[in-house]
Amino acid sequence: MDKPSFDPGFTEKYRGDLHRIINPDGQFNVRRRGATWRDVHPYLFMINASWPVFLAMIFAGFVIANLVFAFVYLGIGVEHLQGADTTTPLGRFLGAFFFSAQTFTTVGYGRISPEGVPANLVAAFQALLGLMAFAIGTGLLFGRFSRPAARLAFSRQMVVAPYQGGASLQFRVANRRSNNLMEIEAQVLLMTVEPSDHGLLRKYKPLTLERASIQFLPLTWTVVHPINEASPLWDKTADQLARQQAEFLILIKAFDDTFFQTVHVRHSYRYEEVAWGARFVPAFEADARGEMVLDLKRLSEIAPAQKPDTP
Repeated sequence: MDKPSFDPGFTEKYRGDLHRIINPDGQFNVRRRGATWRDVHPYLFMINASWPVFLAMIFAGFVIANLVFAFVYLGIGVEHLQGADTTTPLGRFLGAFFFSAQTFTTVGYGRISPEGVPANLVAAFQALLGLMAFAIGTGLLFGRFSRPAARLAFSRQMVVAPYQGGASLQFRVANRRSNNLMEIEAQVLLMTVEPSDHGLLRKYKPLTLERASIQFLPLTWTVVHPINEASPLWDKTADQLARQQAEFLILIKAFDDTFFQTVHVRHSYRYEEVAWGARFVPAFEADARGEMVLDLKRLSEIAPAQKPDTP
């Protein structure tokens, strides 16, 4: 008897033909609406933003802040900035802008200095803001570098391959980075869309794995689900999985011994990403010096499966 379905958090209600539940990049296929500015956390946004976006925002913030203070100094009067070029409008603006940048970063070359109470008050306030801004920026930069993030490579497709006289569902995973991952665990759920008394519903069923965990991941790990009478895939065909819009949801958990923290990686395969009657080609081999060489480019390489001999 199949194990009863449960909802892992994606809801059992069928809302139409979604492309997939988990996107190829591991993010959930969910787009939020109705959020307000109070729901946006600047730290989380800056930590999760891509490097080009992060660096662009830091640069833009630095330029905008100095433009604001440059106009403040222009309002006070550039004549209160000793050493600034006041002969042309462009010279006055550049003198105020560069003095602002030097004050904001607390560099203070000394060629331009404030004169008078208003200019000194603005410069002192800007120096305080500069110290706080760079402290925040340094914390964000450190947080991005120190955040553990496993970069696992998944095979482009699953395979249904021969296994101990029967068949099995397999996919392959490897560590793209040189850090060591230990105590790796895998969970696989099968999501199907099936009819019920209340219409179409999503059903989630866990798939039992031949080996649900390994201690180390220096090479590749082929995760195997034996297709036997206890499997939800027993007697299933490719056409049946397509009609049920089957999707295999994968969660990998591992301990990163570089950061001494647990990392999680998500992935999924749709029914069209399953190759039937295929097997994975080995992606590593020993070289002439007796060292193991892992070729990540061969992680997804498959070949036709050989049918087991029958007596």
